[in-house]
Amino acid sequence: MKKIKTLQCIRCGKDHKLDETKYNCTACGGNLQVLYDYNLIKKRMNFEELSENQDRSIWRYLDILPVSSLKDTPPVQVGWTPLYRAEKMGDEIGVPNLYVKDDGRNPSASFKDRASAVVTARAIELEEKVVTCASTGNAASSLACMTGSLDMKTVIFVPETAPAPKVAQLLVYGAAVIMVKGTYDDAFELCLKASQEYGWYNRSTGINPFTREGKKTCAFEICEQLDWETPDKVFVPVGDGNIISGIWKGFVEFHRLGFIDRLPQLVAVQAEKSDAVKRAFETGGDIQPVSGQTVADSISVSLPRDGLAAVMAVRDSKGFALSVTDNEILSAIPAIARGSNVFAEPAAAATYAGLLKAVREEKVKENESVVLLVTGNGLKDVQSAMKSVGKPIVIKPELAELKKVVADNKLV
Repeated sequence: MKKIKTLQCIRCGKDHKLDETKYNCTACGGNLQVLYDYNLIKKRMNFEELSENQDRSIWRYLDILPVSSLKDTPPVQVGWTPLYRAEKMGDEIGVPNLYVKDDGRNPSASFKDRASAVVTARAIELEEKVVTCASTGNAASSLACMTGSLDMKTVIFVPETAPAPKVAQLLVYGAAVIMVKGTYDDAFELCLKASQEYGWYNRSTGINPFTREGKKTCAFEICEQLDWETPDKVFVPVGDGNIISGIWKGFVEFHRLGFIDRLPQLVAVQAEKSDAVKRAFETGGDIQPVSGQTVADSISVSLPRDGLAAVMAVRDSKGFALSVTDNEILSAIPAIARGSNVFAEPAAAATYAGLLKAVREEKVKENESVVLLVTGNGLKDVQSAMKSVGKPIVIKPELAELKKVVADNKLV
């Protein structure tokens, strides 16, 4: 593809041709990023072209995606998810210019559909027959969703702790599910060995450079949906680091193409015991493994596979990193639902918990515009959602009992 200039290693800077490697840097093994001929893209992609484009999906940005044509894309609508002004929630915490990007509205109810759509399109172009992935659930279910109706087998590796609703999605879409007795990191390593042994195309984060390309489209949409006014801060849940590095790449590319005139600060929000990116950012050292234990399975990672890129994104955006407790994450689920009408899974709710902490620490100014990235729907993990709220009231079908409940709970 003429529009792709190089696959560049984010660690050592080595450039690779598109057909030179499928995955990591051939020199140091580092993760790759796709760099384009931006002068060429400027000739094709502009305000007028986007304003007239009726495609409300990630493919409206085809000119700056590593896909040749729309004929190779999965047959579901991915992207162009709503961006809500959360006035009530913002007013309650002193952040009146607060927005919620609800990516739980994607086909598999997850932000990860963006990456899976692009990787699947690449797999189609490469005529791959089997695609594999390691995941705590969302990346896997999104890949299974993208390939469900295609003539392509999908083999998924998940830890045995993956939430049942996510596993159900995998099976419904027809994926072969390998449940690993261990952590996400164990599943990742086995998936890597399997792809090497059988030649399967690996979608896993930190292996496939095209996952970041799908995820950057969320930044493009935020710019358009805010009428090209860049938000001051974007709060992003961080596990393996691929989402926040993708979001940053999207803003940087739109800035380079002249669509926006400034860049936002990115705030990495991690669970307290899954905070390897935060620690590396604050110490300036290498990514070191942590326990990874958290109720927020989607950001439960011991050793982030795109951790270096995540640290670079926070640093280059002049942002900062926060960690929040599981209790803070669970409390954020009903708070987001009641403040913005959006049902978030634990990892997605972590962004609001992070915002509350940032407000307490006076890291957010009252006049700043803030976007919370909600990466997955709450139905992905109903068990955790139920921990965040009380139990329903059970009564006999008698008016007398109802009257007592109404009185006790002040329902009128």
